Amino acid sequence: MSDERTYREWYETVFSPVAGRQRRERFVTSSGIDVEPVHGPWSVEEGLEERLGLPGTYPFTRGVYPSMYRGRFWTMRQYAGFSTAAESNRRYRYLLEQGQTGLSVAFDLPTQIGYDSDDPLATGEVGKVGVAIDSLADMEVLLDGIPLDRVSTSMTINATAAVLLAMYLAVARKQGVPWEKVTGTIQNDILKEYMARGTYRFPPAPSLRLITDIFAFCNAEVPRFNTISISGYHIREAGSTAVQELAFTLADGIEYVRAAVSAGLDVDSFAPRLSFFFNAHNDFFEEVAKFRAARRIWARMMRERFGATNPKAWTLRFHTQTAGSTLTAQQPENNVVRVALQALAAVLGGTQSLHTNSRDEALALPTEESARIALRTQQIIAHETGVADVADPLGGSWYVEHLTDELERRATDLIDEIEAMGGALAAIEAGFQQRHIAEAAYRAQRAIEEGDRVVVGVNTFTVDEESPIPTLKVDESVEARQVERLRELRASRDTAAVDHALATLEDAARGGANLMPPIVAAVESYATIGEISATLVRVFGEYRGPAMV
Repeated sequence: MSDERTYREWYETVFSPVAGRQRRERFVTSSGIDVEPVHGPWSVEEGLEERLGLPGTYPFTRGVYPSMYRGRFWTMRQYAGFSTAAESNRRYRYLLEQGQTGLSVAFDLPTQIGYDSDDPLATGEVGKVGVAIDSLADMEVLLDGIPLDRVSTSMTINATAAVLLAMYLAVARKQGVPWEKVTGTIQNDILKEYMARGTYRFPPAPSLRLITDIFAFCNAEVPRFNTISISGYHIREAGSTAVQELAFTLADGIEYVRAAVSAGLDVDSFAPRLSFFFNAHNDFFEEVAKFRAARRIWARMMRERFGATNPKAWTLRFHTQTAGSTLTAQQPENNVVRVALQALAAVLGGTQSLHTNSRDEALALPTEESARIALRTQQIIAHETGVADVADPLGGSWYVEHLTDELERRATDLIDEIEAMGGALAAIEAGFQQRHIAEAAYRAQRAIEEGDRVVVGVNTFTVDEESPIPTLKVDESVEARQVERLRELRASRDTAAVDHALATLEDAARGGANLMPPIVAAVESYATIGEISATLVRVFGEYRGPAMV
């Protein structure tokens, strides 16, 4: 079969007569892309060689590095954090002992939004979905015994990213580690918070100022640190399709680059430190193709739209997390299989780092045993399967190339629609992305409820009784202990130094100076995250999202 005519003849004479016996009337991916019973050269657009290139070369469809995992494996970065800084530090040490190669810190909701643990709005949330960090004193405990010149750390923090980065750098300075040796990533992606997640504090304009200030500061002072992780993960978790995840994430990236360029930053200088964060979902081949399409779209955007000439500014490097929304409380042991397949898709798609979810996350925060199984999943893929021995092993697959082309086309059309509205921020303010995500989530849930989409153990292959698995329970005394620790800090620190540092920060916020140096100074005076955030709120105001129906 060498052309579409021959394929169609085969389809009509061989497949069509038995089509009535197939499982469904129509086979489509999660994004609604039709899946033929077989794919061949007719599936792929002309000019495939130009769209592929070689690994490590423009347009990076096949990977951002020439040797990919032959040189080194992806970073195995398990996301963890709960209770107090001391408890989380013990979990980090455990994971590093088990072979984890990078840290990934989960902060509790008060920390993420910028409230101290003794704030009335923090009641009931301290240490629950992440670790409570009120001040530099907590960060010192969190990172105790962890050498910041040898361990790369990712921090999932957005509205208060500048404050947590300042704390991290202050600990590095206390360890005697030069900032030019510090590596890691802060999420620092506020646009998706307005769109899909909701942990915002400041209005969009000053939030973008904080982000570009971080770009400029790190470009000069912390050159190996990734200054943003532009995140599609939460967009997908909110219910989007793969196409929407791809389009909305890259549209956010365009908005950040545009803001930085408008602030006078050189695209070839700051863009190499941009990174991305994607979801690895259930539709295996679509997910592999999504990662490949993302690299190609971004490379073209950076070179053609923004005129970047540095090849490192064209590359889309990304972290992946397996899909939390696909985990089930029913038959949780099945989640081990789901996570393994999702992780394999991320590796075949060329991820630079990976978090594998734990089997019990639909029930509670992971136990040590569950976290170890999740890490072992990555290690088995790396060391036992052979998939890391060659770059882009599915490259050239007619089906994968067809999906890559189709995802690129559909995502680019959606990006163009967003740009015609004035960009990602204007589209968010108009509720464009939110509506698309809500509609996709509704369709997906309806398909599950009507049985059109099978979820093993939930709407089919169910069991009457299940054996419970052990789950982690956060000690309810954590909040009281954290509040007492905060009270002791305030009683022992130099109050005059704190007041001076906060006044200096407020003056800088009212002016046009880069905010990172005064934030670092405030952190080093042991001002708390709540005090620093409240200072910025006095200048910037506090954002309240629109009501969505």
